[in-house]
Amino acid sequence: MTNTADRVSVPLRSNRDFGLLWVSAAFSFLGTRATALVYPMLVLWNGGSTTLAGLAGFAALLPQLVIQLPAGAYVDRWDRRRLMLVCEWGSLLALGSLAAAVLTDRLWLPHLFAVAFIEGSLMVFYQLAERAAVPQLVAPDQLGAAYSQNEARTRGAALLGQPIGTSLFALGNALPLVFGAAVRLVSIGTLWGIRTRFQEKRRDAPAPDVRAEISAGLSWVWRQRFLRAVMLVMALTNMLFQMLTFAMLPLFHDEGRSEALVGVVLACSSLGGLIGALTAAAWMRRWSLRRILLAGTGVWAVVTTAIAFAPDVVSMGVLFAASGYVGGVFNVPAIVYVMRITPPDMQGRVGSVASMVAFGGMAFGWAAAGPLLTVVAPRTGIAVIGATLALVALAAAISPAIRRAHGTAETKPLG
Repeated sequence: MTNTADRVSVPLRSNRDFGLLWVSAAFSFLGTRATALVYPMLVLWNGGSTTLAGLAGFAALLPQLVIQLPAGAYVDRWDRRRLMLVCEWGSLLALGSLAAAVLTDRLWLPHLFAVAFIEGSLMVFYQLAERAAVPQLVAPDQLGAAYSQNEARTRGAALLGQPIGTSLFALGNALPLVFGAAVRLVSIGTLWGIRTRFQEKRRDAPAPDVRAEISAGLSWVWRQRFLRAVMLVMALTNMLFQMLTFAMLPLFHDEGRSEALVGVVLACSSLGGLIGALTAAAWMRRWSLRRILLAGTGVWAVVTTAIAFAPDVVSMGVLFAASGYVGGVFNVPAIVYVMRITPPDMQGRVGSVASMVAFGGMAFGWAAAGPLLTVVAPRTGIAVIGATLALVALAAAISPAIRRAHGTAETKPLG
């Protein structure tokens, strides 16, 4: 097995194992993004209520909240490559079972909710293992470039996955599920080809005390005031963005627009995010993480409010692209910051805590959006979301933990 030290002078484009990991995750994320909207669309387009559709999205994102902490502890203990392979096989089987139910006209809501939760749970394990494996495959001074490429990959997968999923859904409700299962085979094949260990070999490690290891991760994060504040801001903004995403479904449904078109508009956010990720390194050389965060939340508030009044899908797409660009720029320095300040043997746990707080709110976004949109029209709901984002931006600007941060990693460019 090759170790990290052997790769100090290897450019990323020539790093075989990093390239294989990148491809594996690209196909895995492509499949996940293709099916992300399918769960609520299966409910909504088959006569279900917005509340039930919101619960379907909630089931898919709930693992971000309840699975992250134990997953982080096990990612630091288990063989990460083997774990990722198990996750891919599990997703393939779960999606295949739901596709079979749709094709035979035996769709059952508890089955749909279960598959959504299972796929979301396996993706949590996969994503944490993949992110924690990167420092083992590249040199320390390549982390910024590596995570920038990974963020671009994730955005690219969303850019392609959402319109693929909604377009296939328009042709046949089961097709995006079949697609999501099929691409897992490519991901599995590339994972098998990786030679480098995904973590340092642990000698005589005792059986894991999951509760103690989770507690250690939580305690470490709690001591980082700036990180705590940033994660809270991201939790709120991610929740609101999921509410915005869900609001687009009844908006397009009520206005008689096609299923495929909603995926195209939402994919504009991924296009903006892809461009943002590719330019993130330049921003990191000029702006600190704190400055990027404060500017970004302000832009999000303005853009989201404007979406409520956008007259056509073209202007909606442009606004979604602008919002996605900010997210793509922010995510790269945020990940680099967390990885740089975290001890190597705690990266899985700390990553899981950060992901749980920052992304756990996404599930509540879907749960809250359904009832909201039974009370107000979709465009009114989007305006409410924009106003709430403005309050979050103001709170971030006056937060003592963010405003008074004085560490080099927080107040100086990371690039």
